[in-house]
Amino acid sequence: MFTFEISQVREAIARGEADATANGGFRDPYCGGRPGEGEKPGFWVVGDEGVYVMSNGKLADGEMPFVIYAVECDPKTNPDWWDQKCRHFGGDDGVEFINADLLLLDFDQNPKATHLGIELSENTISFSLFKHPNRLGG
Repeated sequence: MFTFEISQVREAIARGEADATANGGFRDPYCGGRPGEGEKPGFWVVGDEGVYVMSNGKLADGEMPFVIYAVECDPKTNPDWWDQKCRHFGGDDGVEFINADLLLLDFDQNPKATHLGIELSENTISFSLFKHPNRLGG
């Protein structure tokens, strides 16, 4: 499983929407392989050098997308990131689009949750919301 702070996932979605509004829509995560799929509000789960969530709005020239690494798979903070990536994402690079509508309602209905867990298998993606044990309040 890969873990992300919900506040940062919300920020990635909002950034994608703002970029799409400013620059003419959403980027195609599948490079034309699945026209129209994934070109809507959401984010990408990317397995590359680490595993991260990336905003999906079209970008102005020279602009970078908003990126947040999974707690378990950030090359800057976890020396075992490669093992985590291979075990839970696979050894190849890849991208999976996540529609914002799948998660935003759950985020709103679970205000005490601080983190999103994303679990990938060969054929499915599952999500879990939880309160990180090191978080105070609520």
